[in-house]
Amino acid sequence: MEFKHTSVLLHETIDNLKLKNDGLYVDATFGGGGHAEYLLSKLSNGTLVGFDQDEYAIQMAKANFADVLKSSSKPQLKLIHNNFSHLKSEMNQLGYATGIDGIYYDLGVSSPQFDQAGRGFSYRFDARLDMRMDQSQSLDAYQLINASSQKELADILYKFGDEKYSRQIAKKIIENRQKKPIETTFELVEIIKAAIPAFARRTGGHPAKKTFQALRVAVNHELEVLEKSLGEAIELLKPGGRISVITFQSDEDKIVKNIFKKYSEVEVPRGMPMIPDSIKPILKLVNRKPITASSEELKNNNRSHSAKLRIAEKL
Repeated sequence: MEFKHTSVLLHETIDNLKLKNDGLYVDATFGGGGHAEYLLSKLSNGTLVGFDQDEYAIQMAKANFADVLKSSSKPQLKLIHNNFSHLKSEMNQLGYATGIDGIYYDLGVSSPQFDQAGRGFSYRFDARLDMRMDQSQSLDAYQLINASSQKELADILYKFGDEKYSRQIAKKIIENRQKKPIETTFELVEIIKAAIPAFARRTGGHPAKKTFQALRVAVNHELEVLEKSLGEAIELLKPGGRISVITFQSDEDKIVKNIFKKYSEVEVPRGMPMIPDSIKPILKLVNRKPITASSEELKNNNRSHSAKLRIAEKL
């Protein structure tokens, strides 16, 4: 299948990077390459480094961007098959230790990953429980569901999915797996439905939505790697360089907001006439409130409804 999807907040994300024609930029979540295609169209003599831990996404990117990858002229595109938590080490290996002019993240799962039934991300298709973005890693949703304790499962569902009925679902999972391992997405969906009261199943969308989100986040360690990567990204940015981050869930947005706040605010000791260089802020916020999709984008792209964009600049 074609690995493409409609990019969310496309112009807002890329245009706010204040692009330089000869700049060095990083796409931390290459996916279908929508943001990358637009950014490359704006460069005349620059370079874009694209990261993705999904091998299929990298293979499709090589096909879709073959002309750019084979060209000896600028702009250049370099693809890295790795998680963005390895940002600093990979950029050092490429010889870009001196810094970058901009970086952007489009977090979560891309539409093609959801639409590939065999990946086990979606409750819409019957498939083996998987949910790995990097399919070379050992931990998958099957192991998480069948090996975690009841408390561990409840904590995962509540912490990463804000699932109100996390304890009931965890209990029902344990009861069912005592009979046989829970192997498929549809098996899990039926267990979730049985655990949630009937009145709750009739409101708030699909009853398995929050559980599937929580399992995906846990399987891929999404929140931990995001925090690590943002720290490395800020360190790599050149003065004047910018970072744009699109989030789709509250936990992600909270991490981005707190890290941007940490690097952009300082506590000045009382009575100190000026701020010493050692405690001056590293970032300044480009937007204090997150940018959300326009009414037109909301009509044309359902994925944009929960999207929030935060942007900061290195001082």
